[in-house]
Amino acid sequence: MEATLSQQRGDATLEQRIDKMHGRDRAGLVAFVVVLWCTMLFALFSVWSYIALPEIRTILSIACGLVLIFNTAAIVAMLRHYVEDKHFIYGLDLKHLDEMRRRRG
Repeated sequence: MEATLSQQRGDATLEQRIDKMHGRDRAGLVAFVVVLWCTMLFALFSVWSYIALPEIRTILSIACGLVLIFNTAAIVAMLRHYVEDKHFIYGLDLKHLDEMRRRRG
């Protein structure tokens, strides 16, 4: 009985640690996407006045849009994958981190 209670506490603690790691990763990825969008749009508008040909402006706008769309879509897909497999992904990470801490002392 006591072992089961201890295991449940350990599982709850592991669950909290997994949720915490997942939340940090999610926040980091959202911040990355925001910075990416700001950087790309800043670069686009910074060079806009130096581009004389409308065709080049069109190509540059389309390329910028594609980079933003595909990168954002890839990160959203990664976040969905993390949600589906977060116990496997973060459980392994936490297991290795705990083992490293035990070895250090």
